[in-house]
Amino acid sequence: MRLLSFSAAIKLLFFVTFAAISLAARYWGLFVQWLHGRRGRDWATIPAVIDIVSVVPQTQQTDYGAQERVVSYLGTLTYCYHNPELQMGDFSRMFGTEAEAKAWVDSCKGRSVMVHVDPRDPSQSVLRKEEL
Repeated sequence: MRLLSFSAAIKLLFFVTFAAISLAARYWGLFVQWLHGRRGRDWATIPAVIDIVSVVPQTQQTDYGAQERVVSYLGTLTYCYHNPELQMGDFSRMFGTEAEAKAWVDSCKGRSVMVHVDPRDPSQSVLRKEEL
């Protein structure tokens, strides 16, 4: 059984660390969204309209950063509400294909939804998955 050389072990450690940080950064926003959704379920609800939609490819670097490949697509819905001034919030979801993401965001554009608003800070709101 052959052991890795010191330089190969360092490169492997660097690659694994970079991959873990990239993965954590990519899903951090979705984790925070989930956490707010759990917290916001007891907040008062008000009507909002989904005005802006977008689909962004999520990439991962390969071969030590030489090139990138698309690993998923992030569909984001941006909604507007008045409380008492105009406020905005976002809801995002990951998809395996661009077609799935576009179909989802297109089906939501212009839709009226109920959002949960933080009673201490009206600029903070949550659109729960169940409300879609």
